[in-house]
Amino acid sequence: MSHEFRPGEVITYPYLWAWQQQRGETEGRKQRPVCVVVAIRSAGDGNTHLALLAITTQPPQAERIALEIPDIERRRAGLGDLKQSWIVVDEYNYDIVEQSWYIEPHQRGSCDESAYVCT
Repeated sequence: MSHEFRPGEVITYPYLWAWQQQRGETEGRKQRPVCVVVAIRSAGDGNTHLALLAITTQPPQAERIALEIPDIERRRAGLGDLKQSWIVVDEYNYDIVEQSWYIEPHQRGSCDESAYVCT
């Protein structure tokens, strides 16, 4: 049985930033933690659709919208090795688990259900 992805779960994913896509890039440059914010299983085909927000250690630029992750929530999400982290909320990546080159259906998140939930 495949893993059921849940909003608030943190997984690893090669996130493609909008500025990279605008330059013509088609894949993220590196694996990074991302927060699952939407996880919907389609009634039609049974596929799991995910919306993913990037987690970064770089302070957001003034024009960006990002939420700083509190220390305790960062540790709960399995990101304790990062000093400061932000969830960038003004862009996202979309993927379908069962068709993804990057997500294994059995992939587990790096945290338990009590982890940080993006709200």
